[in-house]
Amino acid sequence: MKQYRRIMFASACALFVLGLIFKFDVLARGENIYEQIQRFMEVMQAVNRLYVEDVDSQKMVDGAIRGMLEELDPHTVYIPKEQLKEINEQFEGEFEGIGVEFIVNNKFPTIVSPMADSPAEKLGLRPGDQIVKIDGQSTYGFSEEEVRKKLLGAKGSKVIVQILRSGFEDPFEVTITRDRIPVYSITASFMLDDKTGYIKVGLFSKTTGQEFDKALRDLETKGMKQLILDLRGNSGGYLEQAVEMVDKFMEGRKLIVYTRGRIPNSNEDYHSSGEAGYPGISLVVLIDHGSASAAEIVAGALQDWDRGLIVGVTSFGKGLVQQQILLKDGSAVRVTTARYYTPSGRLIQRAYDRGLQDYYSEGRDDLDTNMAADSSSQKPVFLTSGGRKVFGGGGISPDVMVKPTQVTLTTIKLIQGQVFFEYGSAYASKHRELAGDFAAFRDQFQVDEQMMSELLKLARSKGIEINDAHLKQDLAFINLRIKSQVARNLWGAREYYQIEVRGDPQISEAAKLFTQAAKIAGLKMEG
Repeated sequence: MKQYRRIMFASACALFVLGLIFKFDVLARGENIYEQIQRFMEVMQAVNRLYVEDVDSQKMVDGAIRGMLEELDPHTVYIPKEQLKEINEQFEGEFEGIGVEFIVNNKFPTIVSPMADSPAEKLGLRPGDQIVKIDGQSTYGFSEEEVRKKLLGAKGSKVIVQILRSGFEDPFEVTITRDRIPVYSITASFMLDDKTGYIKVGLFSKTTGQEFDKALRDLETKGMKQLILDLRGNSGGYLEQAVEMVDKFMEGRKLIVYTRGRIPNSNEDYHSSGEAGYPGISLVVLIDHGSASAAEIVAGALQDWDRGLIVGVTSFGKGLVQQQILLKDGSAVRVTTARYYTPSGRLIQRAYDRGLQDYYSEGRDDLDTNMAADSSSQKPVFLTSGGRKVFGGGGISPDVMVKPTQVTLTTIKLIQGQVFFEYGSAYASKHRELAGDFAAFRDQFQVDEQMMSELLKLARSKGIEINDAHLKQDLAFINLRIKSQVARNLWGAREYYQIEVRGDPQISEAAKLFTQAAKIAGLKMEG
């Protein structure tokens, strides 16, 4: 009875507070929000009074909030307080911990790569090292979230990890002092040849503009005349950082993106500064189905102004602006306030009226602009600054379609079973003599029959069935992945990407398109 009275009192208070909050909005809009709030409270009271088991009111409210927001759009969401810190760290550009990328492999957390200049790297932790204990507690069966909680901590605090390394009979302990770890949004940056630069951007965080500028200046000193900007798998981030990236290549004061919403202060126009640092660089931009939001702003603006050639497949189509609102209990809601539009007027957001499941799982309309200019496509047609046809209707359609490599089920099982990762770690541990000269390894090292045999033996020991026809079909991909994983374990992530990129068919095709990119941008190509 006492619990019931408390619930009734809390409900009355909630109704009173919500009434004050919505009073003027209700009067202005002529909607009876009071009745809807009261209906919700009646349901909550009935469940608390009658449900067969004790009810967790917080879970009920969390679920109600999620359900309410799902009725709006896929990106207006509720973020519990326990998830908010991790999400914010991703985009703020730093966190505090030991600085390792890891996966859970064979029931133990296993280091994929120590982050550059992190405490873990300084103490010599390597890819493939298994973390078998943290502060004396076995990590066997830990989830990734449990490992993360154990390794993260305040700068200056210490954590003792026990490491099992391939080639060592016994595990050893390392005491690591946690530090502030920067999260870099530039995944890789290097020269593909004497004039072609390559930059892969993983997300748009607060530091992306600074990182991108540094990468460009570094490549320029190495002779870069043309650039492949890889935005594949980039799910977006800060709009302002996307604008700053486009600004590097855009001469004059030009519209980069604009937003429009119901509330007037949601309407913003974003222009270039007119001080392009790299106006003469021929530019090819790679996108795929995972390129979204800020990545689509970059691709759309460069395409609309004929400044870069867009290559790959149609992007995701996420063009909604969110405002994050912190709640008193430490959680937050992200509320959509406007929509993004490219300079030509294309709405980046694709339709989501068929429900969340279809929105995230359905295939994209992979439309090759060059082939579709005179087709019966239902997508709306827009014009670039130079008069080229581009397509709206959601996402950015590429100027040149180059589909990604599709591998067989056998190879997918090898990846999911982490066979390449394990084999690369074991092989590198036995052949540390290879670590002296990366250029020689990159250009000369070949995966031989013995290595393939060892890899398949490892796969079979994990219960993975091998289809010989699949192996033959995917041989080039498999050889590349073995080599890149060996490189990751001998050197690090940068060298891993250099191997992967040089064997990537999409990048190989993109590298052939600089003449076309220069032509639409009105640039002169150097012979």
